[in-house]
Amino acid sequence: MNDKRFHFLYALLALVGVMFVHDLWVGYRQVAVLPYSQFQQLLHDKKVAEVKVGEDRLEGTLKEPLDGKTRFVTNRVGSELAKELDEAAVKYSGTVENRLVEMLLSWLLPVLLFGGVWLFLARRMAGKLGPGGGLMAIGKSKAKVFVETDVQVRFQDVAGVDEAKGELQEVVSFLKDPESYGRLGGRLPKGILLVGPPGTGKTLLAKAVAGEAHVPFFSISGSEFVEMFVGVGAARVRDLFEQARAKAPAIIFIDELDALGRARGANLGMGGHDEKEQTLNQLLVEMDGFDTRSGLVLLAATNRPDVLDPALLRAGRFDRQVLVDRPDRAGRAAILRVHVGKVKLAPEVNLDDVAALTAGFSGADLANLVNEAALAATRRHAQAVERVDFDSAIERIVAGLEKKTRLLNAREREFVAFHEMGHALVAAASPGADPVHKVSIIPRGLGALGYTMQRPTEDRFVMTRGELEGKLSVLLGGRAAEALVFQHTSTGAADDLARATDIARDMATRFAMVPSLGPVTYETEPAGFLGPQPIQRRDYSEQTAREIDLAVREIVNDAFTRSESLLNARRQTLERAARLLLEKETLVDADLKVLFEEARAEALRTPRAA
Repeated sequence: MNDKRFHFLYALLALVGVMFVHDLWVGYRQVAVLPYSQFQQLLHDKKVAEVKVGEDRLEGTLKEPLDGKTRFVTNRVGSELAKELDEAAVKYSGTVENRLVEMLLSWLLPVLLFGGVWLFLARRMAGKLGPGGGLMAIGKSKAKVFVETDVQVRFQDVAGVDEAKGELQEVVSFLKDPESYGRLGGRLPKGILLVGPPGTGKTLLAKAVAGEAHVPFFSISGSEFVEMFVGVGAARVRDLFEQARAKAPAIIFIDELDALGRARGANLGMGGHDEKEQTLNQLLVEMDGFDTRSGLVLLAATNRPDVLDPALLRAGRFDRQVLVDRPDRAGRAAILRVHVGKVKLAPEVNLDDVAALTAGFSGADLANLVNEAALAATRRHAQAVERVDFDSAIERIVAGLEKKTRLLNAREREFVAFHEMGHALVAAASPGADPVHKVSIIPRGLGALGYTMQRPTEDRFVMTRGELEGKLSVLLGGRAAEALVFQHTSTGAADDLARATDIARDMATRFAMVPSLGPVTYETEPAGFLGPQPIQRRDYSEQTAREIDLAVREIVNDAFTRSESLLNARRQTLERAARLLLEKETLVDADLKVLFEEARAEALRTPRAA
């Protein structure tokens, strides 16, 4: 309706403008514009019938047409006009010139012009800012509203988080039939907080709840509440809940809640303002004010629950926290089955095997993996996505893009080849180490000159000291190979050394795996899923710190000694494997299996040092 009024107004203005221009044109065609000297001559020749005298100009009629025009107009010059008119016996009179139209146009036209330009720019800006954009709507909520038919996501589209789906089934049951579900007096939790690392499907779960319940879905990010103007965030919170109440039963989903709900007073003395605190206070008030029997449910998601204000997490607000963690092997296989439905998959691909190689991947990572595999199959002009494409995609995600244009000299290539085969042979000889699937000396990523691809075949949640020591030995296997073959080391092991040192320090300070330090933890696990970790307070003495440093050094030295011993017993295989790697640049499972069998046989033949 507003659009029709808008178009009618423009049509009316255009019609008035055309009529005004037409009148001006017609008047101009019927009136002769005369110089004052010609007017005086006509007056002298007694050809003027009547004159109307104005302040600045003269208007009148002629006794005989001049160029077909009987009316004339001329600018007034001189002060002897009345005398000349009397001498010519011309009837004349004064006229009051109405300058109201000219004055109004001189004022209104600029105002209307600038007002139109401002309105046009304001509409353009509001369109780009989306819902709630624009200066006049700055206090309106920017939530994207999805009606019942807009949300196409269902629980069958969400895989790998069965426990979280089970928790949210109650929300769907209540929204579908609140009377029978609450017949025993139970009420739905006011707020449900989805907690988990990035990419695990928190937003997708919230949309699935709305899709299953067939209710309107209000989606907004926590950062969209706060603007540069004070009080805007609180106004948007009020507007959001008013809109949701009007369409209840409905779901409000606030993504990245930590941007809005950080603990109050956390930045005292740091020059911050209280706009975010006002917005948070308004959210707390609104959560206290709505009745769950109305069918209004608040869902929120965050990957930083540790920074949220305690008032948000108390009973009666966010009553329930649902963990949406990274999927296990079965969950990863289920997620892959969901995503491969959009690509043409070769029948021989076993998704369970692919899931085994993707430990630690989130749902978003697995979606990206399927897409990368499809792109890899497209690049090689295949008819379907095969297992080799998934392997290529895993390498691309884990190790980075191949840089075949980065040329190494012969000496560097030799160092890298022995370094990578040192990792591989130590991994094959260490019990409990993750199996090696591929070794390459083709540079990848930002700084890797080569890589040894190890992927666990099963999920592991607990590691023993022996397994950690084996992992340290694998990390130091590259440096041990350099020292054994070249009698000196290179900078290529910098990242390995840093990771090994971190593991050794955790063994000493967090896992209490050093007998001399006792069953005491000296550092705690960093809180939070994402972002820079806070500086931890040291609660031990300088003497204890020295003992920790000595223990870390001893753990790393022992691992390096084990790596040297393992490689020394397999020296001939190391030489052969490195030369083969220099020739082929990449060794895969079939090549490595033969080399590892040779290394095992050589180790049995080599006498052990006393």
